Amino acid sequence: MLQVRDLTKAYHPGAPVLRGVAFDLAPGEYVAIMGESGVGKSTLLNLIAGLDTPDQGRVVLEGVDLTHLDDDGRTRLRRRRMGFVFQAFHLLPHLTVAQNVALPLALNALDDPDRVEGLLERVGLAAKAQRYPRELSGGEAQRVAIARALVHRPALVLADEPTGNLDPRTAAQVLEVMKEQLEQDGAAAILVTHSERAAATAQRTYVLGPEGLTLPLR
Repeated sequence: MLQVRDLTKAYHPGAPVLRGVAFDLAPGEYVAIMGESGVGKSTLLNLIAGLDTPDQGRVVLEGVDLTHLDDDGRTRLRRRRMGFVFQAFHLLPHLTVAQNVALPLALNALDDPDRVEGLLERVGLAAKAQRYPRELSGGEAQRVAIARALVHRPALVLADEPTGNLDPRTAAQVLEVMKEQLEQDGAAAILVTHSERAAATAQRTYVLGPEGLTLPLR
């Protein structure tokens, strides 16, 4: 489903942030990527998402090589086939919970209130569909973000430190919800994290370092 081949990226000559990163991801697989600050974890996600372009290498999602697409093509592919979960939630404050979840559908000119309602039920927030983000706890906001990431049935979900702003108990609950939803929807996912507890929820864990991506830890 996803092929990452020989990804290299440098923002300054002679100082690559990423060097020769390569791995595959099958439909329904959920992997974690760990590494110290500054090794390029977020850069790797940006390259996979087509938000940045590599100096060398390829990212192929469902047979489409992102490095061969222009900006508009990458944007369309991202909207249709990718979902995103961020550390800071990035919910729109002027939209209700239900409207925030429905946003990816609207961006794809789709309308599926049953899908929105069903996902909010599955993340335990159906009763708060008409609330606003300011009325939610951090854990609730992140569950809304998970529902939003999955509502348009993406092939790939990219999660960048999704529990970084949560206490350990809430983080564990959020990760369990995310894992359950990924399994039910059959979406593949990449979790970037500093947390060994968070990484333990994935099917396998890689470590990103100066020489690239190591073999799986497990």
